[in-house]
Amino acid sequence: MLMATVLFSGREWLLPAAGFLVLALLVLFWGYRQVSRTGGYRVAAAVFKIFGFVALILCLLEPLWSRTRARPGANLFAIVADNSQGMQIRDRGALQTRAESLRALLTDPQGDWQRQLREDFDVRRYLFDSRLQQAKDFGELTFDGRASSIETALRTLAERYRGRPLAGVLLFTDGNATDIPSGVPNLSGLPPIYPVVVGNNQPSKDLALQSLTVSQTSFEDAPVTIQASAVASGYSGVSVVGQLFDNTGKKVEEQAQRVSKDDETLGFRFQFRPEKNGISFYRFRVSARDELGQFANPQTSTEATLANNSRVLVVDRGKGPHRVLYVTGRPNWEYKFLNRALTEDEQTQLIGLIRIAKREPKFDFRGRTSESSNPLFRGFDKKTEETERYDQPVLVRLNITDDAELRGGFPKTADDLYGYEALIVDDLESEFFTHDQMVLVQKFVSERGGGFLMLGGQESFHQGKFERTPIGDMLPVYLDRVPETKAAVSVRLDLTREGWLQPWARLRLNETEERARLDNMPAFQVINRVRDIKPGASVLATVHDAAANQFPALVVQRFGNGRSAALTIADLWRWGLQSETLQRDLAKAWRQMVRWLIADVPKRLELLAEQQADANQSVLLQLRVRDKKFQPLDNASVTLDIQSVIANSDGGKPRENALLSTNHNAVRIHAEPALNEPGLYQATYIPRETGAYQAEAIVTDASGLEVGRVEAGWTANPAAEEFRSLKPNRALLEKIAQQTGGEIVSADKLSDFAKSLPKRSVPITETWTLPLWHTPAVFLFALACFIAEWGLRRWKGLA
Repeated sequence: MLMATVLFSGREWLLPAAGFLVLALLVLFWGYRQVSRTGGYRVAAAVFKIFGFVALILCLLEPLWSRTRARPGANLFAIVADNSQGMQIRDRGALQTRAESLRALLTDPQGDWQRQLREDFDVRRYLFDSRLQQAKDFGELTFDGRASSIETALRTLAERYRGRPLAGVLLFTDGNATDIPSGVPNLSGLPPIYPVVVGNNQPSKDLALQSLTVSQTSFEDAPVTIQASAVASGYSGVSVVGQLFDNTGKKVEEQAQRVSKDDETLGFRFQFRPEKNGISFYRFRVSARDELGQFANPQTSTEATLANNSRVLVVDRGKGPHRVLYVTGRPNWEYKFLNRALTEDEQTQLIGLIRIAKREPKFDFRGRTSESSNPLFRGFDKKTEETERYDQPVLVRLNITDDAELRGGFPKTADDLYGYEALIVDDLESEFFTHDQMVLVQKFVSERGGGFLMLGGQESFHQGKFERTPIGDMLPVYLDRVPETKAAVSVRLDLTREGWLQPWARLRLNETEERARLDNMPAFQVINRVRDIKPGASVLATVHDAAANQFPALVVQRFGNGRSAALTIADLWRWGLQSETLQRDLAKAWRQMVRWLIADVPKRLELLAEQQADANQSVLLQLRVRDKKFQPLDNASVTLDIQSVIANSDGGKPRENALLSTNHNAVRIHAEPALNEPGLYQATYIPRETGAYQAEAIVTDASGLEVGRVEAGWTANPAAEEFRSLKPNRALLEKIAQQTGGEIVSADKLSDFAKSLPKRSVPITETWTLPLWHTPAVFLFALACFIAEWGLRRWKGLA
């Protein structure tokens, strides 16, 4: 508020006025000295006369009343009204919607608060939804905006009026912003904000989705988990159903909960396995059932809005094949069960490199004169370049894609090895690899980000002399100084606490069934002992013998960009020998373990759709492109084909109608190289409709050859964000007002606010003065004091 002051212009009369005041006090003292009666009445009468003398004597000094006020018409003032769909909500017991109430408030010809503002300020009118737009009058309100971008509107005002005398902003809204995810808006450079809260805390009954998250694991039975929360307002005692539908309208799962109290938050959790790989779209919907178990008709629903009852979500299971290289020192049953298990996983491809004979020293064997090939090949007429020499190991390649793959044995270059996503080494000594190959394997994990698993065997771990080698360095266990103890005859498998927390390490949905499964597992006979576990590694499973001695069985750790694991059980194949049920469990365990190995392994092409925190729900498409050595690939050309998958809103029953329909009119845009990261290409896309979207990136190198293609999907749900909460967010508006120096203004106090605004602190002010010495009020005050003194003396008989 602007302060007022009192000035005295007749300072030359200061001494005469003081003399008159002293003389008046002396006369007063002399007169009241003769008064016979004493007490409070005499003092009161004297005070009245003194006040009268002082008022008259002060007039000699010519007192002036001076104050500062806003200069009329010199300051700007903005009136901003919310034009979003969220204003169409009708509060409980209200005759009008919030939109109708706001329009009446802003266009009421009888209201004088806008006239008062126009007399003192240069008033500017604005509407906002996803953006700020100027309006001639508030008759332009349509309340059809898809978002309530409060921060965007305020930032636009701050930029537009930077350096100009903007005195304040009168903000009409319910406070439910869609562009302030953190709840802390950027208010720098803004004048005082005066919010007017539209609506009350009791909207009509409504079901509103608050959150919807999708998570994925390597658990085979239910790799996808969807968690949703919804608030039920006005549905106490009613059954609320959460339903999940796929893109054809087929119901995947349904859960029902009964609402016990008003404004209760309901939680839904679905676990399922998508029917197809790659990108899939689903819709989650909450609905209320009546006493007959029927869903409410959308055309006759009394719910505040149906726009916040459903959302479209995306699940990306990835596309294979994920290629895994399995290398073993001898044919064994482990490969048989592993290969059989992965054959059932259409996204995983197991490539085998099996040694069937070791190399022989040159000086140790000469079978025949001038014979150089391995004796295993005797009797074969056709001997080619692939026929191993007797001083080379004999290797068999299985499930290869072409004749050139692994022709030279284990890969020797990054181009050859980095094409795989995981490497499994089984029963193979360290001498099989050259030093350069072991360094390459370590880089495959640490730099390429691949997965590495070593299985137990008579030539694995310490028995294979992997200590102090690049491969041994990245294992999660220490191999040196292994204690020499008597081998356990029979050991049984247990999960550790960390193992219970890993979905891929379990095979059953609940703890009871999983413990029963572990108890029924067969005993194992052979394990590889290790000295200890490395820091940072996690033991997921152990084995124990009859004497309760425990040994680590499955140990994992992160290593650089990838992960490594050690499975010390050498005869895991025993698990699948006793029954078909155990065979299925072993196959499932292998698939989940391999899925964990290849999870999060970088691809040559990775497309990420990152939604931005803006009103238009724009999406930043980021594509990372790598060459065969998984180094950033520059000078590439990236084209993005974007296709919308539009959600239908026909109002029919979900079980009878497909939820999604594909729009085949794809939009093609080009991605540009990022300036801050090599191999990164970016493009921004703004969705035009609510629903799901899918993008395919086509990458070509500098020579015009296609590097590959990759897909990504995302959803746009502006209506869901707009109607996430129907209660006015008064706390946010109070924070905005407090941080900018404003205050919350009640709608029925707008006239008082408009009158007081010129007296508040504004950029441009003027000073005005009012002479007090010749105003009737001063003389009336002096006369009233004299009359009071005379009346008191007459009343009490003071002489």
